[in-house]
Amino acid sequence: MRFKVIACAVFVAGALTSAAGGGNTTFSVAVPVWPQGRERRMNDFVEFRTFFDSSEGARPVLRITGASVYRIRLNGVFAGYGPARAAPGFFRVDEWPLAAKPGRNELSIEVSAYNCNTFYIPEHPAFLQAEVDCDGCILAATGRGSDFSAFETTRITKCSRYSYQRAFGEAYRPSPNGEGEKLTLVAQPAVRLVERIAAYPKFEFLGEFGPSSRTRVRIDSSGEYPPARFVDSVQSWFKCYAHTNLDVNIYDTLRHTRTTLDDIKAAGGRITAGEGVQYDVGRNASGFIVLDVECLKAGTLWVAFDEVLQCGVVAPMRSPEVANAVCFEMTPGRRRIETFEPYTMRHVHAYTFDGEFSLGKAGVREYRSPAADAAALRTSDGSLDAIFAAARETFAQNAVDVFTDCPGRERAGWLCDSFFLARASALLTGSTDLERLFFQNYMLPEKYADIPEGMIPMCFPADIRNGNYIPNWAMWFAIQLGEYLARSGDRATVDALKPRMLALVDFFRRFRNSDGLLENLGGWTFIEWSEANKLVKDVNYPTNATWAEMLDAVAGMYAMPELAEEAELVRETIRRQSWTGRWFCDNAVRESDGTIKPSGKCTETCQYYMFAFGVATRETHPALWNTLVSDFGPRRRETNAYPEVFPANAFIGNFLRLELLSRAGLSRQVVDESRGYFAHMAEQTGTLWEHEGTRASCNHGFASYVAVLYARNVAGIVEIDGSAKTVAVRNTDVPLDFCEMALPVDGGTVTYGWRREGAERVETFRAPLCWRTITAQGDDCKKR
Repeated sequence: MRFKVIACAVFVAGALTSAAGGGNTTFSVAVPVWPQGRERRMNDFVEFRTFFDSSEGARPVLRITGASVYRIRLNGVFAGYGPARAAPGFFRVDEWPLAAKPGRNELSIEVSAYNCNTFYIPEHPAFLQAEVDCDGCILAATGRGSDFSAFETTRITKCSRYSYQRAFGEAYRPSPNGEGEKLTLVAQPAVRLVERIAAYPKFEFLGEFGPSSRTRVRIDSSGEYPPARFVDSVQSWFKCYAHTNLDVNIYDTLRHTRTTLDDIKAAGGRITAGEGVQYDVGRNASGFIVLDVECLKAGTLWVAFDEVLQCGVVAPMRSPEVANAVCFEMTPGRRRIETFEPYTMRHVHAYTFDGEFSLGKAGVREYRSPAADAAALRTSDGSLDAIFAAARETFAQNAVDVFTDCPGRERAGWLCDSFFLARASALLTGSTDLERLFFQNYMLPEKYADIPEGMIPMCFPADIRNGNYIPNWAMWFAIQLGEYLARSGDRATVDALKPRMLALVDFFRRFRNSDGLLENLGGWTFIEWSEANKLVKDVNYPTNATWAEMLDAVAGMYAMPELAEEAELVRETIRRQSWTGRWFCDNAVRESDGTIKPSGKCTETCQYYMFAFGVATRETHPALWNTLVSDFGPRRRETNAYPEVFPANAFIGNFLRLELLSRAGLSRQVVDESRGYFAHMAEQTGTLWEHEGTRASCNHGFASYVAVLYARNVAGIVEIDGSAKTVAVRNTDVPLDFCEMALPVDGGTVTYGWRREGAERVETFRAPLCWRTITAQGDDCKKR
């Protein structure tokens, strides 16, 4: 396979599952329950309570799952959040150890039932299934007598959606009598249960932070404001409350909010109508916003947030695709507020239009995976250390229970993002458990809803009801599966997916033209976020290059050499049609007389696809390769070299470029260009972004692949083989005085480093018993 697997780790069965507390998929007593007649209510929010007795030294465990999301509190203290996501109609069972005190304990479980289609969590009628187990004795269980009671909460049901991809925003209104109405619970249908697999999240408290600046806020209803496809102009398949029937429209308020920095320096958190304070978390964090509040005069406290500032303030409309705020209607009194949903932010802005509040310190209860915490890079260049740390942090926030694109706007399991995340995951966690979970989600359903037979969902688990699909992402799925087999040795999963892979091949073959190339695939042809996405009409050459790579992957997985032969024919046809003599052009258009004519329009990213997937090589197209190496990259923003070639963007052109440079052994250039691409991101948010600029997500999972590039090109770690217990290393030409990288493996951590002492290069290696280094020389490795 031309997209060489690098810095991979071989899966050791149970490595993370055992650390997560086992893989229980059954309940002893509990059955699913929900308040009567409300299991299909959109944006329902219910609190369940039970009491149980415990003794000194007892270790009770809460076994739990539900739809859509739950939060656990034991004796008023946060104790867990979940469940881990699964395919539609399946539910992962979590087991949380409870730090119970001797005597009586109160357990509270709040459950949010979305009952709407999202890219985040599949729609399913609401339920909670939970039991407290202490060494086999069930102390409390849903559905057993009166063990659990359910109560109405203060969350407002008829609220606008948070984004197009996620469910509803959060708005709260105090109960008139201070206590929620008790609800009648009834049993719900049994559900299909599967093991959690993913490591349990980390909920460290980040903070506490005092106000960093003061603001003035006002409502301005004049002018034109963009409509929102998730509030104002929704399609029939998109489930939400009509914007004319909302009790709270968060998006509408945000788009009319105008914020300016106050002249008064931050000197405390007391605000009155038209005032606000901002908090700086210090870096991008994903999780639950926590704020201590004293309401002095009844009113609504708005808590907005974002990853970056514009003109010194949290700008509500930096991205019109999301409503980054939560609102709390409050009466006088003190309380600690905490968001139920996880969000992503570096900056928090608390303000009011009508009340008076005294605001204490703010914090974030982080919601991230701990699986990569042992990975570290330390060098004589602090900027490289910061970029690696940003890559690791980006991974941790995008690998909680499935590989996600971003932890804020979408929290969605997109393909292609998953390809790069999977490589990073193997390196940073020393395991392929999360990738196994990823593929299991695709294995579980009997068929996929709302897309053509044979196609693979572009985003999963999800409910995308408009019938859309990305044919390119299905190809990346097959390519990733081939790499997964090499990483994990998990033949069972790959074989289980064989019928779907062959059906996918058959699906694409229906679109072959007389030249043997794919044409007009339907759905959304996606190359990258640049001009390349506009040059997809009729025959798209990057798509066909990806198709050839997919054929090679399927051929390798299932011993089908005829597919590899077809792949080479596809590449040869691309070379013949797309090559202009200087560049590869992006597409060919079908003329009125039926002939196919190359458009002549060329993108930087198209060139990278051709080299990445074997249409071109350094030997077959040396002039093009040399031009790309010397004249393209981040410096091209200033030089504007070759303006006729449309520039690449971060996702995914820049990453294909760095991968190709790495594959060619140009480590110094990889490192130099990575500073140009990523140093400002690491400095500004501590995470890596979806685009080169801040117009969209500033925390995008695929970008954690930088960690893999640094392992190979900074530390010189080419491959980790968990089966042979070897670390293949090579010298790199990066101008550093020292470098040390630590990476988790089964049984512990391997640490490889080197330092320069005059003309000498001194190496160090620490690892669990039986591990050793070997020298990588090209594709050969020699024992050290």
